[in-house]
Amino acid sequence: MTDLRAIASDQAPAAIGPYSQAIVCDGWIYCSGQIALDPASGRFEGGDVAAQTTRVFSNLRAVLAAAGSDLGKVVKCQVYLASMDDFAAMNAVYESAFEGLTPPARACVEVARLPKDALVEIDCIARSAREENAG
Repeated sequence: MTDLRAIASDQAPAAIGPYSQAIVCDGWIYCSGQIALDPASGRFEGGDVAAQTTRVFSNLRAVLAAAGSDLGKVVKCQVYLASMDDFAAMNAVYESAFEGLTPPARACVEVARLPKDALVEIDCIARSAREENAG
């Protein structure tokens, strides 16, 4: 049977429903989608899509770190935008987040609505350095 390990970091927003921030399974980390929530206050940080994307990557970095990984081990991202008109601004922040790293595979879709009326949500799949070193 496959072991599942839930990840919870106080450096990222707590799950607000019946889900985990991430799950580690067989050396892979499946991160739940992140929006621009401040982990300290739990408040939504609005602003433009660039500011929201910056916060989203801070949250993803924290979850990945708690799972023993980082953005350099991300293999796939899914980006959800409230409007494709925000693609260029989101993409500029996204590109800087992966600067110097192999950019992961990615899908980007426009959706009808996101939690808290966010402009962007991103989830990812990454390899766990801890699991790689153990194997």
